[in-house]
Amino acid sequence: MDATQKPGKILSLGIQHMLAMYGGAVIVPLIVGGAVGLSGAELALLISIDLAACGLATLLQAWKNRFFGIGLPIVMGCTFTAVSPMIIIGKSYGMPGICGAILVSGLVVLVLSTFFGKIVRFFPPVVVGTVVMIIGLTLIPVAVNNLGGGVGAKDFGSPQNLILGFGVLVLIIIMNRFFKGFLRTISILLSIVIGTIAAALMGMVHFSSVADAGWFSMIKPFSFGAPTFHFDAIIAMSIVGMVSLIETTGVYMALSDIIKQPIDEKSMEHGYRAEGLAILVGGLFNAFPYTTFSQNVGLVQMTGVKTRKVAIVCGFSLIVLGLIPKIGALTVLIPNAVIGGATLAMFGMVIASGVRMLGKVDFAQQDNLLIVACSIGVGLGVTVQPALFAKLPSLVQILTNNGIVAGSLTALLLNFVFNVGRNQTERESTDLSKQMVAEASAAKSE
Repeated sequence: MDATQKPGKILSLGIQHMLAMYGGAVIVPLIVGGAVGLSGAELALLISIDLAACGLATLLQAWKNRFFGIGLPIVMGCTFTAVSPMIIIGKSYGMPGICGAILVSGLVVLVLSTFFGKIVRFFPPVVVGTVVMIIGLTLIPVAVNNLGGGVGAKDFGSPQNLILGFGVLVLIIIMNRFFKGFLRTISILLSIVIGTIAAALMGMVHFSSVADAGWFSMIKPFSFGAPTFHFDAIIAMSIVGMVSLIETTGVYMALSDIIKQPIDEKSMEHGYRAEGLAILVGGLFNAFPYTTFSQNVGLVQMTGVKTRKVAIVCGFSLIVLGLIPKIGALTVLIPNAVIGGATLAMFGMVIASGVRMLGKVDFAQQDNLLIVACSIGVGLGVTVQPALFAKLPSLVQILTNNGIVAGSLTALLLNFVFNVGRNQTERESTDLSKQMVAEASAAKSE
């Protein structure tokens, strides 16, 4: 038997995959829940729900059947490109508004899964890169506010918070410079743990909430209330869903190449459908939209894993953690400053990913420069000054009161005006999957 097929090896590799994505998985509910004003108990519940939903989403993708599931060693989690839209939606409509938008976007992804290849030409690198950059830029203020101690904190910007936040950031940089392999893969998780320990030694962490939390609790649908549906929120999350499908295509192809398991168009359709179901699961449990975690691609390359059984172990491990309230309560103890230091690097990487995508664009074409310039200008302009379109009809404001929606729609419209039908766009669309493979493969070293 192949060493990687032995039960003990599969178990250890599955847990390793869980550890590699754990930091990225729990930091999303910490940021979103904190931004929309959830209490400590609600935040702990959201983390538990998120972990269990990540596990269920991973199992859906690993379960290859005639309807859904690509059957590759893929781990599912919430993409950071969804964080900023969810914060904006949550501040306006609360968790029920986020839930409703995620549910509809999951249906959109399910519908698109059968013919996504036919519309991908409307999302060339100049559009996707611009959208990802806009999302990353709108996330940086969230990270900086957390680094200072949190919006409204009495000790905002105190030396203790700055030492913690920038200390975590420096740790991440040092680990990525000097560590290799798995330790480098979990550098953010290790930095958060070390930062929290340092905060505890400084008297900034209190463990009473962990002692009060139970050892087991079932996850229930719509834990934060029945979903509400708002057109602007649905558009924002649907755009995120389509961008995620493009990134997912690269992950599929990269893993197919790494494990030497060919995939065809039908297999990818099943993968897209599983992703749509995973997003619906997120909405059903008041959690998040789930997609492939590219950082786990590097772990597959490093370990030489070729079986989806490790993803199944990872999925069940996440579900088990989600059913233990003490795990969620323990995660809530992480101070805002520590989260801010970690997310400053992580959200900066979102911007860097956008820049990398745009690096493949032919900027000798003035049209492409104009697409990027106008789209980012509109997106950030609306984010900085949301009252700009306040006097327009409410129907128009649905498309203009959200910077990500406004910037993304501007990029799509300008690309249609300048590029659709041109040879250049056709070449970019043909090369899109190859670019995403390169980007997903580049995550191997991160």
